[in-house]
Amino acid sequence: MGCSKTLVAGLFAMLFLAPAVLATDPDPLQDFCVADLDGKAVSVNGHTCKPMSEAGDDFLFSSKLAKAGNTSTPNGSAVTELDVAEWPGTNTLGVSMNRVDFVPGGTNPPHIHPRATEIGIVMKGELLVGILGSLDSGNKLYSRVVRAGETFLIPQGLMHFQFNVGKTEASLVVSFNSQNPGIVFVPLTLFGSNPPIPTPVLTKALRVEAGVVELLKSKFAAGF
Repeated sequence: MGCSKTLVAGLFAMLFLAPAVLATDPDPLQDFCVADLDGKAVSVNGHTCKPMSEAGDDFLFSSKLAKAGNTSTPNGSAVTELDVAEWPGTNTLGVSMNRVDFVPGGTNPPHIHPRATEIGIVMKGELLVGILGSLDSGNKLYSRVVRAGETFLIPQGLMHFQFNVGKTEASLVVSFNSQNPGIVFVPLTLFGSNPPIPTPVLTKALRVEAGVVELLKSKFAAGF
């Protein structure tokens, strides 16, 4: 009887506790691992480390987000990324940041971060922030106008957008729990992929004529 209880307890631990342990990134085993972006070694997650003697002393600091991005884009917005590629000191630490600037009427179009949860604060102006739930929530749109000093939260993998509803320029800063959150822009992915998604697939999925799909593809042929 005691053996059976031990076996049941062991199976419970394997089935329920082990996945929880394995589902998170391992903690770093050193204070810093400044990314060697030019390194040739193969790595699974993150980059290999520079020798600390070569890392300098400024890898903990960055001024890249201090300056607004160029919003002269079709979307009327500019995303300034500060991930591991731009800030090698974040390597293995599981964090990164972005700044997004908007002209009036500008948008950060619907997109997904496949590897990170996002938390943000509006620094200036007022932005409509929208988060779209999955089928589990009935594809519900959660949205609110977020003003300067207010914050928002976007769960990992959910589609979301921001739109400047104010009459002045707006900006926000977001942080991620990943050094490389990734981004999938929905319009660009659907209509500007390389090679292109076959038109019959999109006409069936979107329930429109082929001419509509070809028009949209032409809009994203050169990217964003």
